[in-house]
Amino acid sequence: MNYNFRKFKKNAKGLSPVVASIILIAVTVAVSVVVAAWLSGMAFGFMGNAEQASITDAQFASNGATLLISIHNTGTASVTIKAAYIDSHQTPDTWSTSGTVNATIAKGDTTSFTITTPNTVTMNAGASYQVKIMTAKGTALTYQVGYNP
Repeated sequence: MNYNFRKFKKNAKGLSPVVASIILIAVTVAVSVVVAAWLSGMAFGFMGNAEQASITDAQFASNGATLLISIHNTGTASVTIKAAYIDSHQTPDTWSTSGTVNATIAKGDTTSFTITTPNTVTMNAGASYQVKIMTAKGTALTYQVGYNP
């Protein structure tokens, strides 16, 4: 009986330390690749709804009372316009083309708005004014426009 136990112990072999180390490294690399893919998927999910719109053109009418603004949405989500400012003065709550400031621009679309400048702003010939459009998500779209009647 003692003879069989020695034979069993002689044939029992474990993994060598080198093979065990290689297996541990391979498992660690595989887990890190899976975690990195998961995290990058989350990051793209959060950024996928980012607003990517810009003011492509802005021009004052000859009387300076109205301003024509063109906005292009290059993002993957629609953009909702909440407010418009000319040199930090908020414009009235109506857009002449859409009826309300809550105008939505679909992805890939270009939309033009005509806004009326507030009475508190006096347009000076040759002056440059900053137009700022605020979106529902808080993105500020800015553009410099000159008034040349």
